[in-house]
Amino acid sequence: MSEDKVIYLIAAAAPPVLEIEIPISLLQECGWQVCLILTPTAAGWVDVPRLEKATRAAVRVYPRRPGDQDPLPEANVVLGAPLTFNMINKWAMGVSDTLALGVLNELLGVGIPIFSAPCAKDALRKHPAYGANVRTLTASGVHFLNSERLTSRLGNGLVTFDWPAVVGVLDAALYPGL
Repeated sequence: MSEDKVIYLIAAAAPPVLEIEIPISLLQECGWQVCLILTPTAAGWVDVPRLEKATRAAVRVYPRRPGDQDPLPEANVVLGAPLTFNMINKWAMGVSDTLALGVLNELLGVGIPIFSAPCAKDALRKHPAYGANVRTLTASGVHFLNSERLTSRLGNGLVTFDWPAVVGVLDAALYPGL
C-alpha cells in the first residue's frame, strides 16, 4: 500500500447510512483519506454538503461527464457499507446503473482489497440469489463482514452498524498483527 491511505467508502440507501459520519471520523482517526461515493437514493437521505466538509472532498453520486477529470484520488482499499440486498445482487451480475455500482464493478478486477458490510433483512439473505451472489463476489476477492455480528436495532427500530467494529475488522484484515 502507498503512503497515501485512500479509502473509498461506498454506501447504499440502508438505515446505517444515516450515521455515515461515524465511520468517516473513525477512518480519518486511523489515517485514511475518506472518499465517499453514494447511491442516488442514499444521497437523498443524508446531508451531502455536510459530508463534503467532513471528508474534505467531493461526495460522488453521479458519473462525471466525458472529459471531466475524476475529483477523487486512486483508492488503496474499498469499504462498501452499507450495501443492500439489491446492490449486492446487481454487483455480482456486473450491473453498473449507478456510479457506486460502476466503481465497485471496475475495482473488483484491479487487485485492491474490497470489504463489504451488507445490510439486508434476514428474509432477503435467505433468497437463493443472494447467497449465490455473495459466493460469486467472495470468489472474486471481496471480503464480506459478518453483518449479523455488526448490526443491531436502535430504539426506533432502524438497523444500525457497530461502526467501530466495522473499522476494526477492516484494520485487522489490512494490518494483521498490529
